[in-house]
Amino acid sequence: MGTVKEILALHGWAVSTEKWESISKELSKKGIKLNLPNIPVLTEKADKAWDLNNYVSWLKKQIGTKKVVLLGHSNGGRIALAFAQKYPENLKKIILIDSAGIYHNELPLKIKRFIFKGLASVGKKITTSESLRKYLYKLTGESDYKKANHIQRQTMVNLISEDLQPMLGNIKTPTLIIWGENDKATPLSDGKLMQKLIKGAKLKVINGAKHSPHFTHPKEVAEIINEYL
Repeated sequence: MGTVKEILALHGWAVSTEKWESISKELSKKGIKLNLPNIPVLTEKADKAWDLNNYVSWLKKQIGTKKVVLLGHSNGGRIALAFAQKYPENLKKIILIDSAGIYHNELPLKIKRFIFKGLASVGKKITTSESLRKYLYKLTGESDYKKANHIQRQTMVNLISEDLQPMLGNIKTPTLIIWGENDKATPLSDGKLMQKLIKGAKLKVINGAKHSPHFTHPKEVAEIINEYL
């Protein structure tokens, strides 16, 4: 099998990493080890909300002086991109899977951010009506947000308020972008824009996949990653 290759992977906005088992197994078959650390606030208790700078600093401590292949899915991609701009010397390559980071200002997303901020700031006090609260959560389209505690909600607000588009042109690390064709959370147009702005970036679209192609199409994604490495 030869030398084992390693990838440091940053999961998205989720409290569990169990869904990563399939892609981890597929990569292992190809001699690639997936290291998946628990991301603070999302999977561990915290006494205060974090912002993007906090996550970049945390990741720097995780990596130290090493050079790694960094993979980020969804919000993990947002962290990976911010890290790449600040610490390019620590990166061999970047792999983005349906990454967050492009700030949208369309009306539905304005409403979504408004609801997030309202729910984060007043929590259950937003209304005494349980049915109305459920409707507001449904409007956001984020089931994980409903399950999150107050600190996690404020952290999400901090992160979705960041627009990384202006920094993408500064990223020089070789970058592979993998995207689900039918992603509605972060549309394929975001992936195409990232490919355009990140010099030399490659884009691979997974037909029929949505926001998490590494969960639904693990063999195909593993093959793409293996060829890239």
